[in-house]
Amino acid sequence: MTSFAEHPLLAGLEPAAVQQLLAAGRERRLPAGTTLLREGDPGDGLYILQEGTVEISLPGASPGARMLAKLGPGAVFGEMAILEEKPRSAAAVARTEVRVWFVPREAVLGAIRQSPELGLRLLRELSRRLREFNRVYVEQTLQMERLALLGRFARGIIHDLKSPLNVIQLAAEMGLHPSASEERRTQARERIRRQVERITDSINEILLFTEGGSGAETFAPTPYGPFLESVLEELATETTLRGVSLAYAARTFPQTPVRLQPRRLRRVLQNLVHNACDVLAAGGRIEVRAARRDDQVVTEVRDNGPGIAPEIRDRLFEPFATHGKAQGTGLGLSICRRIVEDHGGVIEAENAPEGGAVFRFWLPVWKVGDSAEKSGS
Repeated sequence: MTSFAEHPLLAGLEPAAVQQLLAAGRERRLPAGTTLLREGDPGDGLYILQEGTVEISLPGASPGARMLAKLGPGAVFGEMAILEEKPRSAAAVARTEVRVWFVPREAVLGAIRQSPELGLRLLRELSRRLREFNRVYVEQTLQMERLALLGRFARGIIHDLKSPLNVIQLAAEMGLHPSASEERRTQARERIRRQVERITDSINEILLFTEGGSGAETFAPTPYGPFLESVLEELATETTLRGVSLAYAARTFPQTPVRLQPRRLRRVLQNLVHNACDVLAAGGRIEVRAARRDDQVVTEVRDNGPGIAPEIRDRLFEPFATHGKAQGTGLGLSICRRIVEDHGGVIEAENAPEGGAVFRFWLPVWKVGDSAEKSGS
């Protein structure tokens, strides 16, 4: 653009209004880094950018830190303070050497009186600018929320890995001790192997949760009692390290076969027991029960902790819902629900009348004729 008079803002206006703007306007050439507008300053006039780049930033932010817009030749700015008769609400900084036309406020208002069409055009420009500001602001806010969520997510994953890593460290110390027997070394290797598998399963489950799907592991009819007992034996070692007792009566577990993905269902029990440990003080107690009811097997994980907080009860199984935990992704119970539902079951939670929380999930009993390797939904 070579002339202020050629700008679309003036095209077709009343000649008297155009003449008033041209008479009052003056050209300014400013070096890069010049602040044209400061937040809080009075609205002294209208700017039309002829050459260069100007950056509009949020109040109180250093230039570029919360940028709302980057303007190029032909852009109009400064109109909001004129129309509102209020101080500037944003800062404008020249990012390159710029050439601008500046028209004082009184001349702009006089031209609007001469030609209401000018006022309408300024309002349209203001509306367009506000829409763009809102879009950029929403994008920046969402980006900040994503980064905050990523930080929480990373801390939660680290938190979830601490338990198996502690077991690995303890098993390694026992197995590598000079006086350790061959039996003790074998036990240590087995414990380490199981914990490495657990870490791998946890990572895979999180990946599956974010990507969707139920994994490549096939379903197989599995006697439920032995499966549950083996998982709880492994978890009992961890709860003991945290000063919490894990009680169960394996002889009462149903021996009926259930169509399982064993590694994934193990994750459900691990999450429920670890969540209970997180809210229990030293000396706390967790009890696991299992029974067959008609064509289903029901498993309960009970604790004597403070129970489920009312603030989160209705969204307990939603992704990223968490309450009262310094660490945690808020994905644990969502993962549990997905796994149980992939097995054709249902999971629920409630506060027990005698205190503490009860998590309960049902799984269908496998029957002859059922598809043993049917994939989850």
